[in-house]
Amino acid sequence: MSHLTYNRTSLLIEMILTQMGTVVVRGSLAHPLMGQCWTKVCSQENNDVPPTFDLAGGNICLVTSMDKWEQKMSEANDSGKITVVNFSASWCNPCRAAAPGYHELADKYTSMIFLTVDVDELAELSTSWDIKATPTFIFFRGGRQVDKLVGVKKQELQQKLMNLAESTRSPG
Repeated sequence: MSHLTYNRTSLLIEMILTQMGTVVVRGSLAHPLMGQCWTKVCSQENNDVPPTFDLAGGNICLVTSMDKWEQKMSEANDSGKITVVNFSASWCNPCRAAAPGYHELADKYTSMIFLTVDVDELAELSTSWDIKATPTFIFFRGGRQVDKLVGVKKQELQQKLMNLAESTRSPG
C-alpha cells in the first residue's frame, strides 16, 4: 500500500471513529508516537458541547505528573481500591461530552479511585498504556489493568463499574 493510500485510509478511519464518539490521536494508526488529533482542528466549530469542562473535581483527581500517578496508584494498591483512569484531552469534544457522566459515576462509586490523565500533559504515560483514542477508560485492581473502554459509552462504563463493584463485594 502506498504512503498516500495509507494516509487516506487512516484519515477515513479517524473520521468514522470520530463520528462514533471516539477521537483518534493522530499518529496512532501510522506512527507509534502520539500527536495532534484530526478532530482538534475541526471540532472548534462544534457547539454541542461546552467549550470547557472540569477534568477533576469531586471524587476525581487530575494527574499532572508521573509522581502524582505513582502516588495515586500506590494509594490504590495499599487501600485495595479499584482505580478508574480517564485518559482525556481538554480540546476533545467526546471527552467534554463524557465528563458529566464520569463525574456522576465518580460521585456514585465513592469506594473507587477516579483519576483523569490529560494525554497532552502526560504523553509518555499515555503511550505506555497504549492510548490511541480519547476518551479511554482503564480499570485497575491491585495495580493491574482489569478492563478497558474506548469512547463515550456511558451505559457501558456504568455497567463495567457496577460489575467491578459487585466483584469486590463477592467472596473469592
